[in-house]
Amino acid sequence: MNHALGGFLKQTSTKVGIATAIMFQLLFSIIWMTGYTGVSDNTKNLKIAIVNEDQGMGNQIVKNLQGTLPFQTELIPTNEEAQKKLNDRDVQMVVHISADFTKQLQTQGQKAPIGYTINESNPSMTKSVMQAVAGNITAIVNKEAVVAGTSAVLVQMNPNLPADQAAQVAQGLASKVTSDIQSTNKVKDMPNQMLPMMLVLASIVGMMIMGMNFSVSTSLLGISVSKWGKLAARIVVTVAASVVIGLVSATMVVSLGGHVEKGFLSLWGFESIFLFTFAAVAQMFLTLFGNAGMLFNIAMLSLQLVSSGAIVPRELLSNFYHSLSNFFPATYAINGVMNILFGGPGVGKEVGSLFLIAAIALVIDIFVVSLKKAKLAVKTHQSQAV
Repeated sequence: MNHALGGFLKQTSTKVGIATAIMFQLLFSIIWMTGYTGVSDNTKNLKIAIVNEDQGMGNQIVKNLQGTLPFQTELIPTNEEAQKKLNDRDVQMVVHISADFTKQLQTQGQKAPIGYTINESNPSMTKSVMQAVAGNITAIVNKEAVVAGTSAVLVQMNPNLPADQAAQVAQGLASKVTSDIQSTNKVKDMPNQMLPMMLVLASIVGMMIMGMNFSVSTSLLGISVSKWGKLAARIVVTVAASVVIGLVSATMVVSLGGHVEKGFLSLWGFESIFLFTFAAVAQMFLTLFGNAGMLFNIAMLSLQLVSSGAIVPRELLSNFYHSLSNFFPATYAINGVMNILFGGPGVGKEVGSLFLIAAIALVIDIFVVSLKKAKLAVKTHQSQAV
């Protein structure tokens, strides 16, 4: 065993594999944690174009929008010019108030639409932010219209009622229902929100490349070490590497300001477990198919990113991918990391699932190695017979 372990560790490919997996954790942590810093605060850099063709209530709406929206606003005279700016991505949304907006608002039974145009040829976050803004603008303008209409009705019903008092009563009626939103397990900023996906992506890719290098090391040992010795050495080194890489990753997360609700040790331990599981699965495919196993590992990378819930909630996936995700380690890694980083239930269920997947991968790995050994023995026996 010591001979096999020493030979395995001496191989350059072994050292390169471990170093590469560590570098993935370092680079991903530094770039993602610093690159997304301040994203929420920088939404003020988004720009909205306003086209107002209504000289009645439209002027008041524009004034209110320019004073309340947490974005840059640009008043543009024509809708055609605004649409060109939108298509050139100089602005992220166009708000269009038509010339007959006030007239439509004052006509009984008629609705007064505000036009919003969003260029979807943009990052998905731009679309979601602008859609939310459009809804808020409509709600604000609708409230102002209700206040104005209610105030006018009150004055008509009671001519002696002062206009200011009528406006106050109308304002109170329009603001009767308010929102009371309570959040649990709050995530403080964008870098922390991206952490689960970053950790899992870096871990899958890093352990996949490490597994490929370990496969090369196994081949380079040649006949000087038995196949069982090679397998044992590979597993021992993989376990040790998972613990070390998990330590490096957890240290980087905490050092760069990552929010870890359940503590450093919990993060380190859980990372070590899912790192080993990713490595076991990657090495299983390499044992089964040789170099062609990398194609399966690449497919597994895509499947796990899609189905794990790191990007899109699993509840929104098709039944096929939702069911498939139950068999992938990334699903349990994402759930566990979220619980440890942001708060939530314990990760015992996730740990159990990861150990089960790792055990299945190891059993298949051992079984394939045993078959290859038996095949070699048969060939040797046939050669001796000849």
